Amino acid sequence: MSEESDPAGRLAGLPRRAALCALMVAALVAVAGCADTRGGPIPYAGALSAPDAPTIAPLESGYKIAPLDTLTIKVFKMPDLSGDFDVDLTGQISMPLIGEVSAVELTTAELDKRLTEKLGERYLQNPDVSVGVKASTRQSVTVDGAVNKSGSYPIGGSVTLMQAIALAGGSSPEANAHRVAIFRTIQGKRQAAAFDLVDVRRGKAEDPPVFPGDIVIVDGSSNKALQKQIMNNLPILSIFRPF
Repeated sequence: MSEESDPAGRLAGLPRRAALCALMVAALVAVAGCADTRGGPIPYAGALSAPDAPTIAPLESGYKIAPLDTLTIKVFKMPDLSGDFDVDLTGQISMPLIGEVSAVELTTAELDKRLTEKLGERYLQNPDVSVGVKASTRQSVTVDGAVNKSGSYPIGGSVTLMQAIALAGGSSPEANAHRVAIFRTIQGKRQAAAFDLVDVRRGKAEDPPVFPGDIVIVDGSSNKALQKQIMNNLPILSIFRPF
């Protein structure tokens, strides 16, 4: 057996400390390779369906609140409870006294009623609440997770997945590019699919389109809890279907 095919033989000639270090490095490389792989609870997809048509509409026609919208909420004669509130990625707003309240996919009238009920249960007598949408993300794509500049980015139409991630400054060093999830509303239902960005970059898979209102989450060591929270708060009723 040659020395090239006998790594143990090569290590035998090294001092014991150096040999142990070499074996530890090899093990770490192997573990890292296993961690940066496909997987997770969201199924992978090839082609995928287009989202529902954009619903940029006057509030009186039934606009539905979306993640990362900014709401203006006023409680009559209660300035400490009034102000601008951001809807987070999971569809929640956080208000004084009552804490987290689910707002996503509600009209302003429905959220008004929900807040009135919660404030009236314990804190105020006959509260007078008004809700408005200050800024909508229906014409934006949201990119979060293991990226350099997470946020909501306005787009005029569809962009590709790689372009959307580029808007967020690219994937960060801890990103697992084998697992990138897109969350989308199709036929009124929250749906999701996963994509392998490594295959996309190598030309082995199509660079899928990303539309206004989509949420893109790049997997990484620090955002698994975020994906779980999104899936728990925005039930995934089905996955993207092929065209």
